[in-house]
Amino acid sequence: MEVPHERCFRGARIKMKFRYIEDIPTPCYVVDTGRLKQNARTIHHVQEETGAKVILALKGFAMFSVFGVLKKYLFGTTASSVHEARLGREEFGGEVHAYAPAYSDADIEALLPMVDHITFNSFSQLERHREQVMLYPKPPSVGLRINPEYSEIKTPLYDPCRPNSRLGMTCEQCKGQSLIGVEGLHFHTMCEQNADTLERTLEVVEEKFGSMIPQMKWINFGGGHHISRSDYDVERLCRIIQSFRKRHPQCQVYLEPGEAIALHAGVLVASVLDVFEASMPIAILDVSATAHMPDVLEMPYRPVIRGGEEPGAKPFTYRLGGLTCLAGDEIGDYAFDQPLKVGDRLIFEDMAHYTMVKNTAFNGVPLPSIAIYDSEAETYQIVRSFDYDDYRNRLS
Repeated sequence: MEVPHERCFRGARIKMKFRYIEDIPTPCYVVDTGRLKQNARTIHHVQEETGAKVILALKGFAMFSVFGVLKKYLFGTTASSVHEARLGREEFGGEVHAYAPAYSDADIEALLPMVDHITFNSFSQLERHREQVMLYPKPPSVGLRINPEYSEIKTPLYDPCRPNSRLGMTCEQCKGQSLIGVEGLHFHTMCEQNADTLERTLEVVEEKFGSMIPQMKWINFGGGHHISRSDYDVERLCRIIQSFRKRHPQCQVYLEPGEAIALHAGVLVASVLDVFEASMPIAILDVSATAHMPDVLEMPYRPVIRGGEEPGAKPFTYRLGGLTCLAGDEIGDYAFDQPLKVGDRLIFEDMAHYTMVKNTAFNGVPLPSIAIYDSEAETYQIVRSFDYDDYRNRLS
């Protein structure tokens, strides 16, 4: 399976005592609070050096049982729906920002008491809801999403600037439009990228939207910044933000990473349910690519498995299959030192972000439990398990 550039950094190991992995009932997501703190401290350094505010994008990581760890370092959350906004307000606190491609009247009514910023995707949405927002007793700050038509993302599914994108207004679409009531601009053009990409993107943003920026109180650089990755150029990011703020001192800068908050902070622990021979050895696991780690099929990318290597790199190669009846529910081919047998545990690395927030109960397969691992105390706790009622109550 081809691995796009954006996913080649999933691979850092969580130093979790293996005896705990053996004890945890599978399937289970396990999130390391020590690594979350490490990521958050790196991001907090950026805030201290630059005066930028970093908020957690709930679309990437919304495990509220660890918000107590994160809210010590971050300014708040950003939401893509009413439910996410409510989660941010009730469980995280701080600033709550909202952006969606479109809002209904009911959405606006629900969001107004909860959010500090609300960003509109188009001028038609802005005009439709402007009065409703401005007449609210304590209105949120209004923003507009812009599309600089520049991106370095190599996977079209994740590229918000691809041709005919529905996300944000281009420079041409902004010409002649009223910015009355608009206090901020928001662009999101990155996915798992380094500071050099932001630098080049920001040059295009200022070239195309430079006449609008002086009118703004804030600008949101969006997400996709892999700040906590080991090779990320944190100091370059700081210089970029500092330089921008010198040019536009009236603008508060925001960043809203989701993945960088939880990068390399969690694993998905699975068990082998069956092993049999087809044209090659097959192992069926109690996890599913399509239901429990959908980016494996959507991106696609090849997850890292502890002790697993490329086919043929070790003596025993297996095709790992998921639990659902979808023919393509396959995780990939992996080689191991020893033959796999029923009951063996496999540990999928870097499974905290874009897993729990995207998983499904397709086929009625159980959702993985969720556990917190305290790497300082070397203890773990199951904080959520799922049962039939969770499946049934999604339906009618």
